[in-house]
Amino acid sequence: MPLHFAASRTGNDAILARMFERKGPSRAANDNGRPIGDLMADPQVLRSTLLHFARHGLAAADVARNEAVAAFAANDEQNGRHWLAICRQLDRRMARRLESQVAQLQA
Repeated sequence: MPLHFAASRTGNDAILARMFERKGPSRAANDNGRPIGDLMADPQVLRSTLLHFARHGLAAADVARNEAVAAFAANDEQNGRHWLAICRQLDRRMARRLESQVAQLQA
C-alpha cells in the first residue's frame, strides 16, 4: 500500500517549517547599552585595559580587581583608582561592588 505525503500549501504554517526557522537574537549578547564614548573617554585607560586583557585573557577583570584591592590596602589611592578603572572597563558590576567595598573601608 503506497503512502503519499501531502505538504502544507503555505510553508510558513507548517509545524516543521516553524521549528526549523532560524531566529536571530534580538540584540547582541554583550550589548549592555554603553555608548562608545564611555569606553573611549580616556585613551590611556583603554590602552592599559587592552594590554591587560591581552596578558590575562578572561581572568583579566579578576586580576585587575585583585590589583586594585592590593593597592587600596597599601594606601596607594592613585594606583588603586587606575586598577579600578581597568576593572570597570572589563566588568562594571565587579567594579561597582569593589567601589562600594572601598567606600565602606575608607569611611
